[in-house]
Amino acid sequence: MKAYIEGKAQQLGPEFAPWFDARNTAIVSIDLHRGHLEDSLDCPCPAPRARAIVSAVDAFHAAARELGVPVIHVRSVLRKGGVDDVNGLKAAWRLVFPLHVGEIRNMDEHAIEGTRWTEFVTHVDEKDLIVQTKKRLSAFFPTDLDFLLRNLGTKSVVLDGCLADCCVLNTAFDASNLGYNVTVPQDLVRGTNEAMEKGALAIIAAHLGIVTDSASILDAWSSRNAPAIAQAASA
Repeated sequence: MKAYIEGKAQQLGPEFAPWFDARNTAIVSIDLHRGHLEDSLDCPCPAPRARAIVSAVDAFHAAARELGVPVIHVRSVLRKGGVDDVNGLKAAWRLVFPLHVGEIRNMDEHAIEGTRWTEFVTHVDEKDLIVQTKKRLSAFFPTDLDFLLRNLGTKSVVLDGCLADCCVLNTAFDASNLGYNVTVPQDLVRGTNEAMEKGALAIIAAHLGIVTDSASILDAWSSRNAPAIAQAASA
């Protein structure tokens, strides 16, 4: 099993084997919805670089399901009227993010329940699980994700989605602090820009878990569970 240390692939030792036991692993897919991915001028929180990973994420999830790894889709949903954010305690990102990416004219509509902005862009299978009370930057806050993972018997999580330097990074911190083994496939996350994405992955690799790629994860899972399935997924 390889991991990327300072951007270079290195082989991991046997002490990392628990990270890749498919029997107690879950995928947490973060915020791959229209509110980030729709290619329109009124997209309330654009993450255009993440559009490129949708098909790869879908393929990875399909292979994981075949191996029995649960897929959990997490999305932000805020109550109508803005009490959770813009008309309550406004999240800091709403003030600082535009300083970096420019004006976001429809920002107040981001994640409002009942709008199209909360609709997933990635495929959601009927057996998948959904967590949709995320209201800030971590998939754990304030949601029942930890409760769900512990009921599934989860010890390791694989994080994909966007943004690598924001919600994926925040989720990685919380998952690590809660005692989960954290793995992030670098080909299935995207950040605000390339520099911030690389910085976030470097922080994860140095302090929180393993940064690798989806093919390596499937290979590791299949070697311990069902080799034929992983070969089919990577074909």
